[in-house]
Amino acid sequence: MTKERVLDACCGSRMFWFDRENEDVIFADIRREEHTLCDGRTLSIDPDVRMDFTAMTFPDKHFKLVSFDPPHLHTAGPKSWMAAKYGKLDKADWREDIRKGFAECFRVLDDDGVLVFKWNEAQIKTSEVLALTPVKPLFGTRAVKASGTHWYVFMKPKVVESGDV
Repeated sequence: MTKERVLDACCGSRMFWFDRENEDVIFADIRREEHTLCDGRTLSIDPDVRMDFTAMTFPDKHFKLVSFDPPHLHTAGPKSWMAAKYGKLDKADWREDIRKGFAECFRVLDDDGVLVFKWNEAQIKTSEVLALTPVKPLFGTRAVKASGTHWYVFMKPKVVESGDV
């Protein structure tokens, strides 16, 4: 099987992509839905592959780069535009879901592959999330930004013990 170059494991509406149809990227998300926002715009979540980031269907070492921007809310109302736009974590199991997500992202990364992780700490501190993976980021956001959004870059460790990531 041919290795793919890039996976966006939680693509949502592909908001941060400059080319939302980039052929090098497999856009994946558990959701496939459309919403009309309060200003009348349409929000479309239409992944190439519908899947759960905690149990990906790709083989080991399949991608050179993985983007991991999981939902960051665990409390949002049923009609919340934030939940529609970004998705929502299970309030009771969010830690386990994020832990499994990191593990799956590293599993599908090729040797020395790169993981780009994005997190907004509106409801959950970034430090709590980074504690859910044994792999330390190479670099990323150091100071809290006004937006609360943080970016981190990881490289898959050369030696990974089974079950470590």
